[in-house]
Order: sequence, then C-alpha cells, then structure tokens
Amino acid sequence: MAFSSTAAAASTAFKSVLIVNTNGGGHAVIGFYLAKDLLAAGHAVTVLTVGDEGSDKMKKPPFSRFSELTSAGATTVWGDPADVGAAVGGGASFDVVLDNNGKDLDAVKPVVDWAKAAGVAQFLFVSSAGIYTPSDEPPHVEGDAVKESAGHVGVEKYIAEQFGSWASFRPQYMIGSGNNKDCEEWFFDRIVRGRPVPIPGSGMQVTNISHVRDLASMVALAVESPGAAAGRIFNCVSDRAVTFNGLVKMCAAAAGAQPEILHYDPAAVGVDAKKAFPFRNMHFYAEPRAAKEVLGWRSSTNLPEDLKERFAEYASSGRGQKEMSFDLDDKIIAAA
Repeated sequence: MAFSSTAAAASTAFKSVLIVNTNGGGHAVIGFYLAKDLLAAGHAVTVLTVGDEGSDKMKKPPFSRFSELTSAGATTVWGDPADVGAAVGGGASFDVVLDNNGKDLDAVKPVVDWAKAAGVAQFLFVSSAGIYTPSDEPPHVEGDAVKESAGHVGVEKYIAEQFGSWASFRPQYMIGSGNNKDCEEWFFDRIVRGRPVPIPGSGMQVTNISHVRDLASMVALAVESPGAAAGRIFNCVSDRAVTFNGLVKMCAAAAGAQPEILHYDPAAVGVDAKKAFPFRNMHFYAEPRAAKEVLGWRSSTNLPEDLKERFAEYASSGRGQKEMSFDLDDKIIAAA
C-alpha cells in the first residue's frame, strides 16, 4: 500500500471513489497520484477530467500517463462537472467523491449537490493554503484566519452544510513526476544555461514545497478513515520549509552545477515580482499538524533527492536546450 499508518487500519472496506479532476494547473497531478494510491489499496476509482479527451491539454502529463491508471483498473471519463451524472453514466454509484477541480461555489456546488442526491457517503475537496490571511506568527496552522472573500472558503462552508462526512485539503507548492506547472523548472532553466537566478529580496523568505506523493497519501488516508477525517481541514503540505536561497542551491546541486544567485529589490528595479518569480515574495508556509495528529500521516518529501528525480526528467525532455527568452531577467540583471 502506498500510504501506511495506524489510521488506515480503521477502515478496510474497499470503496468506489470518484475523482473530479481539473484539466490544468498544478492540482491535476494530485488526482493522478491519489488514483494510483487508491487503486494499489484495492479501491475502485473513476477519474472524471474536465473537458474533452481529444483536447491538446490531454497530450501533457499527467493526462498523457492515464494509461497507468486504466491498466491498474481505473475508469477514466471526460465531461462537464456541472453535469456529473451524465459524465459518469446513470448507473454509476460512489462511496466517496473528491472535487479536485473547482475554486469557487459556482464550480463545485453542482458536484456537491449531485453527490448528496446520489447518496455519496463522503465528500472531499482540494482547497488551497493561499486562502490564509498573512500572519505575523508563521507557519499557518489549521484554524488560522482565512480570506472570507476567497472562493475556496465559500466551498468549504457549503460542503460542511451538506455533508457530515467531509474534509478539505489545503495544498501549497508541489513537485513530482507528472506535474505540468513550472516550479523547479523555472530554476533549472537558468541554472543549466549558466544564468544568474534572480531572487527578490534577501532570499531568506520561507515557503513550503511538497512532493505530490505526500499530498495524495494524505487524501488517501481520509478515504481509509472517514470518521477520523470528518469535518476537518488539513494543510496538505510537507513538514519542512525551505528558503528561496536554499531552493536555488538544491536545484543547482541536482543539476550538478554551482548557482549564481542575484538578489534584487523589485520596486527599485521596476518589475512585478509576481511576473518575475514563480513564488509569492513573502513568508508563505503552512504546517500539516492536523494530518499528523488525526490521520497518523507522515511526510516523505526530501527536496534534495526529489529534485534529482525532477532534474533527470527535465534533462531528458530536452527543455534545457530549447531557445528561451529571459527579458525580465535581463532587465533585473541590468539594473541590479
């Protein structure tokens, strides 16, 4: 079993699980890894991906690797989450539904309402740690203040009203094979070309980057132990932070190179750090206290080793040899 803990022993019955999976962004890979974990544990899994199977998005990972799921027994379908019943077929029934797609109530409410009407026992939702309000006392822990205007917050409240057995998972940044959203690649792009890596501020800002296998294993434990997970919010993150400077050094070590870090003040240079850098230019760090205490979950993320895996894939993709524009970097370098 890909996820092991004393909590997992609490429920041994095999279940039928529907994963409503986004067709873009970084979260799609969570559904992919979760499906693999659940299949390995003996559960029945259907993955409903938003959109059309023939779209160009499906040519990219993790969708291009869905044969790994079907060969393990999963059912994969495509369609509109606003009409889940039509997408999965009228005869389908599920014990658990995970929405790994919607970011606001307009997108998720149809899935929640369908699941409730269909007699689904447990509803799970992939939210975001980005809904926490900035804190003077990091890290963010479950129960900290959130931005009430955030779409994810409205979804969490609605699910809590409709289901007794529900849980929400708030991820941050993630890495892992099959991820199609740039994270570590942004650093590799510069390191392999011998370019300086521009870091806003001192580079001592702290953030959290998790391997997606950890995020999937946490959700899988909630499927295995619905009683323990019921009504809970889980920070879906690893249990160690990393500084921006540290991440550059780890990426360079994975690539077998020496990094050149260039610190700069975005305001003085005249660039928007949101466009020039892939992470929030601030301390942004959540801690997975609830998952450890309630589910017996443990993190396996090891960034130095995990980044070696990612660099091997990066190198084999040929991306390091492609022509790229670094206009914003050049502006920063010229001014710094």
